[in-house]
Amino acid sequence: MEEFECLTFPALFAETIRNNGNRPAMALVGEDPITYDELDRKIQALIAWFEKLGLHQGDKIAILSSSIPNWGISYYAITFMGAIVVPLLPDFHTSEIGNILAHSEAKAIFVSDGLRPKLSGITLEQLPLRIRIEDFMLYENEKDKALLIPGIKPSKSYSVSPADLAAIIYTSGTTGKSKGVMLSHGNICFTALMSNRVQEINETDKFLSVLPLSHTYENTIGLIFPMTRGACIYYLGKVPTPSVLLPALQVIKPTVMLTVPLIIEKIFRNRIKPKFTGNIVLRLAIHIPFIRKKINVVAGKKLMETFGGELRFFGIGGAKLNKTVERFLIEAKFPYAIGYGLTETSPLLAGSNPRNFRLQTAGPAIEGVQLIIHNPDAKTGEGEIWAKGPNVMKGYYKEHGLTEEILTPDGWLKTGDLGVFDADGYLYIKGRIRNMIVRSGGENIFPEEIESVINNFRHVADSLVLDQKGKLVAMVYFNRDDIKIQHHQLKEENVDYIEHEIEKLRIELQSYVNHRVNKFSQIQSVTVMTEPFEKTATQKIKRYLYS
Repeated sequence: MEEFECLTFPALFAETIRNNGNRPAMALVGEDPITYDELDRKIQALIAWFEKLGLHQGDKIAILSSSIPNWGISYYAITFMGAIVVPLLPDFHTSEIGNILAHSEAKAIFVSDGLRPKLSGITLEQLPLRIRIEDFMLYENEKDKALLIPGIKPSKSYSVSPADLAAIIYTSGTTGKSKGVMLSHGNICFTALMSNRVQEINETDKFLSVLPLSHTYENTIGLIFPMTRGACIYYLGKVPTPSVLLPALQVIKPTVMLTVPLIIEKIFRNRIKPKFTGNIVLRLAIHIPFIRKKINVVAGKKLMETFGGELRFFGIGGAKLNKTVERFLIEAKFPYAIGYGLTETSPLLAGSNPRNFRLQTAGPAIEGVQLIIHNPDAKTGEGEIWAKGPNVMKGYYKEHGLTEEILTPDGWLKTGDLGVFDADGYLYIKGRIRNMIVRSGGENIFPEEIESVINNFRHVADSLVLDQKGKLVAMVYFNRDDIKIQHHQLKEENVDYIEHEIEKLRIELQSYVNHRVNKFSQIQSVTVMTEPFEKTATQKIKRYLYS
């Protein structure tokens, strides 16, 4: 890369210190940010503390915490000294965490108070160093001589190369067993630098982080990318519920946010769509295209105000965005953009910005990455997406066989996703190969496309379409809180109102869907879920639990 001599975190950070050392780097919402110079001093002190604790280059050190500034400080200190970070998703089960810590051979862990109980089954012999991430204090303080001293510097210098392993990221996935994805300094740094070719940012930008830092999407593009440009990151420090997020948006007025489809889809269904459907005039008017567009422009301005009024890049990734919601964002002139990638590719493979988007595409391949459709269908052009580039992982940790299954000898990674390119090289994602349903007549059915239709039906929170003994079955979770509100507004006295309404919705939904999909994709039955679906960090349903 012409910008930097070396694709490593220390090299990128050193460049930022030279150019933006006195600029704000990160903070919790409501607190003053520390500068990059202050961040550097904290990182160096932590590395010096690692030396006293007996941690060395090449050791694995885990992080189990919600997203706070000390998460990033820990991450940088670990990788700057050439150790390997093992980020753990906060929603991992206790057994998963135990298995990952054992499999990765972690020597230490940074853990937040709220998540410490998840380590209850792990003995001190297995994991002797447990560091409270809120203040960098040892929980089991048998090493009093190893207290962190602010301002202290490491006793020696450390050198890392782009090929050195930086992180082992265990994916929650949607297919069961987690795998440890090995990402090098070069993998992650390349993606962070290329992100600026997709959407330019600078030292005046303000990121508001709402996704887990332990997920590659937020980690690379929400932590490393802004660092390379001297931008500032703000963390909620809490679950991004509306009562937490909405006031923070007004305080921070972010210019950049990274989200998953569920967040904007919820806002659309809960705050925007009801205003159209609740008024009979608007309900009729939105079916007239030119009137709908004018209404959406007004709604878009209010949506921008909700997000603080200064937003210029609202990145959406992790899953496919609902088509109806995306059309609204386009007509509302909201500065959204879609990206596509995998943990195995650090993660970005394709992406757009608010100026070059196209409806329902993931954008073109990012600079420096090759994407091809392997063995495309002669009629449709669809096939498996294969990727090659500097951001492709080193492999799965201790899983040589699994690595050989997904990586070809000449470096192509098989994504497992089906896609097709348009004439201009924009990528359309059709769905996961393993999710595709093949009917007896040879028809290929993508359940994600049917689910997109289902999720536009009123009161539907989530859905899953499966093939059960040759029949398409829709599993649907209705938003009972919405129905309760409707019940209250109607002042119904029937205590069974909600269950009665759900049964009516279930019957109506099947007809609604089957009038909007081709005959091969029509559902034969609808099953109502009484509990929400279990999901991954990017809010994708863990399909393997329901198949």
